[in-house]
Amino acid sequence: MSVTAKAKGVRMSPRKVGVVASLVRGRTVKDALVILDHTSRRAALPVKKVIESARANAENNHNFKPDTLNIISITVTPGASYKRYRPAAHGRALPFQRRSSHISVIVDGDKRPAKPSKSTGIKSVSKESK
Repeated sequence: MSVTAKAKGVRMSPRKVGVVASLVRGRTVKDALVILDHTSRRAALPVKKVIESARANAENNHNFKPDTLNIISITVTPGASYKRYRPAAHGRALPFQRRSSHISVIVDGDKRPAKPSKSTGIKSVSKESK
């Protein structure tokens, strides 16, 4: 079973975010975070946050061992684009787009062994027996 984390509407071009995502594709989560810490591109921060979110989801919600997590898939897709205009010479207006991205990370690893449940031996008291 794999664990997913997504960041939608990141205000960066998918082309620029995709370059950073390809640096960490297929690596362990630990290695990916070290690489992103030393990457001097603006897109490194949102990619790092999504990977940390996927790691936290795997540890806390799905009971995975944090040291065994690997990045199975990291995809960057285009999000909504804002259409804007820039003033140009002779009273013209030239169109441009402010692009956004959706970042999706899938991690997988080894599960922790399930802890045996301990019964306390205390019986619950219902309201009717009082």
